Amino acid sequence: MNKTDLAFTSALEQAQLIRSGEVSPLELVELYLERIQQLDGQIGSYFTVMAESAIADAKAKTELLSRSDEFPPFFGVPIAIKDLNAVAGVPCTYGVPVLKNEIATYDDGVVTRIRHAGFTIIGKTATSELGSFPYTEPAGFLPTRNPWNLDRTAGGSSGGSAAAVAAGLCAIAQGSDAGGSIRGPAFCCGLVGIKPSRGRVSWAPVGDRLSGLSSNGPMARTVADAAALLDVMSGYITGDPYWLPDPEPSFLAATTQQLGRLRIAFTTAIPPIGEADPICQQAVRDTVKKLQTMGHIVEPGCPDFNGLIEPFTRIWQSAVGASGIPPEVLQPLNQWLFAQSGTAGDYLRAVAQMQAIARQIVAFFDSVDVLIAPTYMHPTISVGEWANLSPEETLQRMINWIAPCPPFNASGQPAIALPTGFDRNGVPIGIQLVGRPAAESTVIALAAQLEATIELSQYRPAIAV
Repeated sequence: MNKTDLAFTSALEQAQLIRSGEVSPLELVELYLERIQQLDGQIGSYFTVMAESAIADAKAKTELLSRSDEFPPFFGVPIAIKDLNAVAGVPCTYGVPVLKNEIATYDDGVVTRIRHAGFTIIGKTATSELGSFPYTEPAGFLPTRNPWNLDRTAGGSSGGSAAAVAAGLCAIAQGSDAGGSIRGPAFCCGLVGIKPSRGRVSWAPVGDRLSGLSSNGPMARTVADAAALLDVMSGYITGDPYWLPDPEPSFLAATTQQLGRLRIAFTTAIPPIGEADPICQQAVRDTVKKLQTMGHIVEPGCPDFNGLIEPFTRIWQSAVGASGIPPEVLQPLNQWLFAQSGTAGDYLRAVAQMQAIARQIVAFFDSVDVLIAPTYMHPTISVGEWANLSPEETLQRMINWIAPCPPFNASGQPAIALPTGFDRNGVPIGIQLVGRPAAESTVIALAAQLEATIELSQYRPAIAV
């Protein structure tokens, strides 16, 4: 196997190659560090490359291979962590330049679980400033570009994680999603991205994030890799404000599950925004045809999202103030969002409004197992496309683009982004599958069925070959 093929080998396969002795953890880390050095100056997917600690960890794991036959599932496989999550001993910048020298003193709970699964952390990936935006262009850092077309964004706020996996600069990555921040970059970069159900993955040691809007989740090139990483990340940690029981069987096992006949709804429009771009509509319709061929019952339908934009935006704006970072060091758009965020009473009223609408969204799934919808309303934008717009116009364009994602952060339901093809600029597009609360296994199983008919993981960006 040549180096490029190895770099694009799935994380599960890499773990098996390590266990069989065909490749060592050190060889994998050195391969990815070499690729990062060669390519990331053009892509901008990493804020911090943890070369020294990754090599030390990989050397120790390579030595252990000769001493034991018992290893955790991803022993020696390199992974990247989004720079909104703390990794002890390295900066956690949140995409804010003044925090470049702020060294984290602890691992987030999800990072601890990732370490316990045997992964080697290779670096911290780029995020939009405070995770606020669906593109990753924070001041003081390189913009994160789409490996499929460097003129296009990789999305945000988990744009760095998506670009790194898509370019073969790590095997798999962690992201987080409070309004599409996993699903959107997965859509832009041709990946599988899972936003888990509320309470599936802990935010320990910190508390709630934006009244439950945000979830840690996996980003990968295959459904199986994403499902297996979700297994690793999931589980209660003492003091979590809400949690879900562990799945039985595992999410990875769900990828080979034989599904019965599902009742599936589909939509190409998001009220009150309107119809998606024709190519995004076509991705949904093509998926519908495949699902009908598989024997599922597929009918048009969509929850009522009317009234959600205002309270969701109010809660989302409050994250800027909640960060505790002085607004004067932030980008102008985040400064404006801070100024618009309102009072604590405004926030609490918005939470109550959002939760009432979320009940209506979840009620739609009483008679539906899965909803198929666009991931975003139109294909990927150019890097810097909105840089010169007013804050009000930028906000409206963001809302119009990401509209299919936030309703399911509000409702706390699981959703998985799945690539389906490419647009006329050679950039990926795709759809999302949304399940009932806590029903990740169903959407993972259905995504695996669809993935087998698409086989996009065989394609690689030209820059990365």
